[in-house]
Amino acid sequence: MTVTKKEVGDSQAQPPTSGPVVLLILLGLLVVGQMYAVLALTTPMSETFDVPGPDITWATTAFGIAYAAGFLVAGPMTDRHGPRAVIVTGLLACTLTTIAVSSASSLGWAVALRAVQGVTAATFAPAAFAYVAHHVAPVRRPFALTCVTSAMLASAIVMQIAVAPVADAAGWRAVFVINGLLMALSAIVARRVLRPGPHQHDTSLVQAFAVMPALLRPAHLLAVYGATVCLMSAFVGLYAAIAIAGPPALAGDTGAVLLLRASSLPALVMVAASAPFLQRLRGPVRSVAALAVGALALLAASLLGSHVVWLGAALFVFVAAVAATAPAMVQTITALAPKSTGAAVALYACGMFIGASLGPQLVRAGVSHGFGPVLQGLAALLVLGAVLVLPVLRSRKAS
Repeated sequence: MTVTKKEVGDSQAQPPTSGPVVLLILLGLLVVGQMYAVLALTTPMSETFDVPGPDITWATTAFGIAYAAGFLVAGPMTDRHGPRAVIVTGLLACTLTTIAVSSASSLGWAVALRAVQGVTAATFAPAAFAYVAHHVAPVRRPFALTCVTSAMLASAIVMQIAVAPVADAAGWRAVFVINGLLMALSAIVARRVLRPGPHQHDTSLVQAFAVMPALLRPAHLLAVYGATVCLMSAFVGLYAAIAIAGPPALAGDTGAVLLLRASSLPALVMVAASAPFLQRLRGPVRSVAALAVGALALLAASLLGSHVVWLGAALFVFVAAVAATAPAMVQTITALAPKSTGAAVALYACGMFIGASLGPQLVRAGVSHGFGPVLQGLAALLVLGAVLVLPVLRSRKAS
């Protein structure tokens, strides 16, 4: 990426970044959390639209597919206009599309409006990763990436916990109205807190988009992208399985299911706190190790569905493994493609939400086999992800 001397100087100066990083963490919970909001609204939405509960998963899948596709635009836009401009504009657009979801009169309209919402929400993640890559000092960058990616993962849990009482008190439509208003407020804050640049206004959008196919040629990058799909399919698939298949020991107990979701939140905090230690390991090493641990945890969870405490412990380990894998993959990708950070992380984010979109449908297809077998299938996906990343261990470029 070409930057001006002034921008290089600004980047080298590295002013305090705690405020912007905290904002990106909060935005990660809000914006990325839109992907998962519907998982906690399955019952009220199915009652409103008079459809079976599993059919509501299409509202999550539609968002995820559009979200993933949107990254392919957001990445080059970030490289050309700078992360702050893309984040602020995206938040304003997402304000409108999120509120629009509340007007859906049928499942078909809900799915269509969720797809539009996904496109606008896609502006955040690539721009956030690029902001950290350009504005956070290298010594603090792994910790910042861990915090931001942990927030994005935590949004799957936090958003489900947050929207459930709102839906009970005011209906599921109120969830999207409130989230939209929060995005409008966030756009104002982001405009004031985030620093501008770097950007490539001298590069045409055609040139910016031309970078994307080249990033799919290196075998190591392609392997990490493939592993990302596996990782997020398993992660979102797990929570879809809890929502529509249900652990046998918790069948019909919505309060206990909510507690099970919340019990994994400390794992994300633990991984973020452990970032200074974890960053001593190269990105590919952390990725392979964490994927293997996650697979073992899911396998254990599949065998412990009748023991709630042990099931919760297995899910805690699984979420910690996912939280350790995601920033390691971002670090690996930015090291393999240092000149096209925005486009490279856009493809990573695209892979994340292709996986996130596939997860609920994989669970929907296998739900008839029961909770345990579904989790075993998700564990196999993590094993595949670890196998894909293994060759990257030999790369000298990957950090």
